[in-house]
Amino acid sequence: MKRIFTALVLLASVLNFAVAQENRGTVKGEVQTADGKPAAYVNLVLNNTTMGAVTKENGSFTLSAPAGDYVLIISSIGLKKKELAISVKSGETIALPTITLEESIQQLQDVIVQGQGEDYNIEVPSSALRITTPLLETPQNVQVISKTAIKDQQIIDMLEGVSRNVSGVQMIEHWGNFARINMRGFRIPAMRNGVNLESSWGPLTEDMSIVDRIEFVKGPAGFMMAAGEPGGFYNVVTKKPILNQSNEISLMTGSFNTLRAAVDVGGKLNNNKKLLYRLNLMGSSKDSHRDFEFNDRYTIAPSLKYSFNDNTSLTAEYTLQYSKILALGSAYVFSNNLADLPRDFSIGEPNIDPTVMRENSVFLNLNHRLDENWQLTAQLAYLNYNQEGSSFWYEKISPEGNLTRTMNSADALTLVKSGQVYLNGEVETGVVHHRILAGLDVNQKNYWGDYFQKQYLGDSTFNIYNPVHKVPMSQIPSFDRSEDIRVRAGQTDAPAISESNITALYAQDELGFLENKLRLTLALRYTSFNGNTNGNSMDREKLTPRVGLSASLTENTTVYALFDQSFLPQTSIDIKGKQLDPEESSDIEFGIKRSWAEGKWSSSLTYYTINKENFANPIYRADGTSYAIPIDNIQSQGFEFDVQGEIVTGLNLILNYANTNVEVDEFKQSPESEGTRIAGHAKHLTNGWLKYTFHKNTLKGLGVSVGYQYQVDRSSWNWGAENEALLPDYFRLDAALSWQNDKMRVGLNVNNILDEYLYSGAGYATGYYWQTEPGTNFRLNVAYSF
Repeated sequence: MKRIFTALVLLASVLNFAVAQENRGTVKGEVQTADGKPAAYVNLVLNNTTMGAVTKENGSFTLSAPAGDYVLIISSIGLKKKELAISVKSGETIALPTITLEESIQQLQDVIVQGQGEDYNIEVPSSALRITTPLLETPQNVQVISKTAIKDQQIIDMLEGVSRNVSGVQMIEHWGNFARINMRGFRIPAMRNGVNLESSWGPLTEDMSIVDRIEFVKGPAGFMMAAGEPGGFYNVVTKKPILNQSNEISLMTGSFNTLRAAVDVGGKLNNNKKLLYRLNLMGSSKDSHRDFEFNDRYTIAPSLKYSFNDNTSLTAEYTLQYSKILALGSAYVFSNNLADLPRDFSIGEPNIDPTVMRENSVFLNLNHRLDENWQLTAQLAYLNYNQEGSSFWYEKISPEGNLTRTMNSADALTLVKSGQVYLNGEVETGVVHHRILAGLDVNQKNYWGDYFQKQYLGDSTFNIYNPVHKVPMSQIPSFDRSEDIRVRAGQTDAPAISESNITALYAQDELGFLENKLRLTLALRYTSFNGNTNGNSMDREKLTPRVGLSASLTENTTVYALFDQSFLPQTSIDIKGKQLDPEESSDIEFGIKRSWAEGKWSSSLTYYTINKENFANPIYRADGTSYAIPIDNIQSQGFEFDVQGEIVTGLNLILNYANTNVEVDEFKQSPESEGTRIAGHAKHLTNGWLKYTFHKNTLKGLGVSVGYQYQVDRSSWNWGAENEALLPDYFRLDAALSWQNDKMRVGLNVNNILDEYLYSGAGYATGYYWQTEPGTNFRLNVAYSF
């Protein structure tokens, strides 16, 4: 592979400097609306080419093209399209007069009716992903969930239905405080605004009141990180201050005594519009379909943006998330068989002390435009996650259903500190157009946990088939918290203390040939990792290349190929207590993407092969402890298909399918295991969400939606003794009705309308553990904009 990479570098150099020189020029300008306000995120395309740009928040744009005469097409949802004849001159920068776009009454009505300032289809990545290439031209499978889809589906946090909007994404059951998501068969890290916040049991799942969009990047994605799983990552982009803020207050009620209120306000704080603010507030209370469970949450998220001038701005965000629940693991059911108890069954008790989680985070982002082609971004982030409470588990279960319940302390402290500096630029060398990305990442994480204090819940045995609750207070466990958790975490033979320090340098050049119709991406990332987990230290350095090729077959159709790598230092130990060597992975994928109907909807098809060396295969002992056996190589193969956007006027669609197969490819210690499937994925996974909005007559503003989730041949974490999947196929059908005008939105969503008994789980030690989903349930939301 090193030879291939070297050859590609040499090829790029030859093409760069040996081809005939071609004269190019630059066009810059500003776009505004009829009332004189900057028009952000407006599309500009040179007719009959793939060259174009998108306006920034201040309405400005810059694009480069070979010398010649063109027609510049300017368009945006809710605004009338405009065409402008321009002449690009060799070596010159042409400053166009301010372009004013008038409102399109029909399009504006459609936007109001559909509730969209953006639709289901998003064409450009957020700045948090660092790349400036449009998603259509990016040589990687990147899918974005818009805030419109989140509102339509009434998703309120990362644990609820987010996975249905992207191919191959599977939510894996866990403690219930963070989103444990698998993609391409591997757990993917959680990122927020481009910062990796993944920890042992976190971060706390984001409430959607602070979320602007969610980006899923498939594969290692060296431009963001190399020390991680090869399946990819998800990035939550939080709401930022904007000038033309549409304020909103919303109220929700629903099944299980759900009550929720959210406020989103913002705008300018001074007349010169240099200081902008945004404030998101949320408070909620809800019970569960299981007895005794609840989740009381609130979120406070103020943010400020100050523009020093047209080229420099500073954005500061603070977020407080608070959650109080019964206990971690209260959703688990322990039994002799899967699904042999009512779905409202609970192993919990109503009189235990609740578990409380608090997360404080601060993000500072400085953006400076050096000139019309170069931009520097610096970001600092700090997160403090504090958890105090308990978790449920079991010690043994008899064939008659007598369960010995246990409670453990479940205290944790996680600190994340991150710094990033990266440079984006564009430059021309002859006929070659360059998109440059270079940056530095520094990330430090510290974790302390106290989950060793174990006591029995109740003196008598608890029978799952004839449960008796309300254990006397004298039999409710209590835990010693007289010392700081950073002391308690180390007071065992296997201390729950971990520290990781990652420093990474990254450089990427996307070389565009043939008027940018052919794009070759060459990149290299250097990552230095040092850390200590449970007393085991590790220091590693790694160079990971990235090579991508993307070609525009037409203005709206591209094909691509990608090679990327990742590595993951291990926390797992072998049977002798020795820490395993890092997992190293490579990804090769090919895909085709298309934008339809002037960007209203898009489709993509991807085929990939991932090889992971030194995979840690967990082995669970009867006493609940575990160790790992390193497997020489496992392989994940599959293909993914995604469609999203407005197919025809009023009809919005999200449709996806993934075929995923992860199996042991090489295992020298146990050759007979080769070909065995690895748990943590569904072989066939498809989701759909269809919404039709009426635009005329008395039904104007009425929306009707239906959606499904379907998983075949699925597993959670373990397989049975015969390496067969334990879980039956999964099918859930949902529906929704909505209505809105320019001020008000009302939505009624009904989930699991077939009232299916839905669950996920696996075998564990002497029994089975599993979690149920609720039966038919509803949510009613009313929102008012002002």
